[in-house]
Parts: sequence; C-alpha cells; structure tokens
Amino acid sequence: MNAHHAMQDSPAPRPISVLVVDDHPLMRAGLVEAIASQPDMRVAGEAGNGREAVQQFRACPPDVTVMDIAMPEQCGVSALLEIRREFPQARVVMLTTYKGDAQILRAVQGGAAGFLLKSTLRKELLDTIRAVHAGARRIPPEVAMELAQHMGQGPLSPREVEVLGYAATGHSNKRIAAQLAISEETVKAHMKNVLAKLMANDRTHAVTIALKRGIIAL
Repeated sequence: MNAHHAMQDSPAPRPISVLVVDDHPLMRAGLVEAIASQPDMRVAGEAGNGREAVQQFRACPPDVTVMDIAMPEQCGVSALLEIRREFPQARVVMLTTYKGDAQILRAVQGGAAGFLLKSTLRKELLDTIRAVHAGARRIPPEVAMELAQHMGQGPLSPREVEVLGYAATGHSNKRIAAQLAISEETVKAHMKNVLAKLMANDRTHAVTIALKRGIIAL
C-alpha cells in the first residue's frame, strides 16, 4: 500500500474555518464560493464592514480571516487592530486593490498575517489561506517592495499631511501659511520633505500619490 492510500484512510483534519469580510456583495460571494468549494475549508461567517467583522470574530473566532482593507463604517485596518488586541493569535489576511496602499504599512504593523492583491485573487486566495493557517506570513512581492521603499523614508508627519491636505484643495503656500499660522518658508520646507518622502516630482504629483495611497482623502 503506498503512502498516498495510507493518508486517505486517516481521518480528515478539521477544515480551516474562514471569516470573509468585504463590503462588495459580489466580491464577498466570489470569495465565499471559492472557499466553500475546498474540502479542507469552510466559511465560518461573512461580514460587510469592520464593525460586523469584529462582532462575528468575537461570536465565533475563525482560524483565518480574509478582510478587505477599504470598507465603510470601520476600515479593515482598524478592525484588524481591534481583533488582534483581543485575540493576539488571530490570523488575518488583508485584501487590497493596489500595492501602494498606505494602509498596508499600518496593517503590517498591526500584525496582519498576509496580503492579497485583488488582481491576483483567483490564483493566490486558497494558497494564502492555507499558508497563513499553517503559521506562515504571506506578502506578495509587489507589496513587499513597496513596503521596503516606504519603510525607509518614514511616514509623513501629521503637519506634513496637513500641509499636503491644503495643497490638495488648491491652496497656495501663502494661504497654507496663513491657515496654519506658520511662515511661508516653513510651508516650503514641509513641502520639500513631502516630495522627498513620496518621491514625487512636484506638489500635484505628491497629491496624486497621497490620494492613491490613502494618506489624504478629498
């Protein structure tokens, strides 16, 4: 009898229970379907926002949670932080639409077990759940590269974010200086730091990058 048959005769291990969190019903249905179709997995629950995710997790802690980063009511990162505060062992995989998401850094610091880019979901979803369940961390190479870049520069300071926020709504350096009661020179110095940290060519580029990475919102 070969080893393969011996394996099949032993009782099947308990399936990996997965909580699925996404605010888009179609996306959620697709994830649920993919997970439910696997013999070694079962769907433990579904949630449409971070608040529901925390409630579901408390009610019945799953082995692995697959959670969207960007959601209404409570975003995935703050839900992750809340869950990990109460359940330090929680294994959470974050879904993101793009690799340059500023929230990814917060999620890594918050102890996310892995990331999935929505563009590669079909290929990576099931392997990532299994790997994370087994105790591994899964960060796609594109995300890892972005992280390495951003971690080196340090995040924007609250003041830099403020200056950039004003710039985003079309304020001149002079108006920003007046708004924040600082000198125009100081505003220029902040903008210079912002451009360096975001690796942007000019302030318009900096605003575009910051919006895309979720550092500022209009």
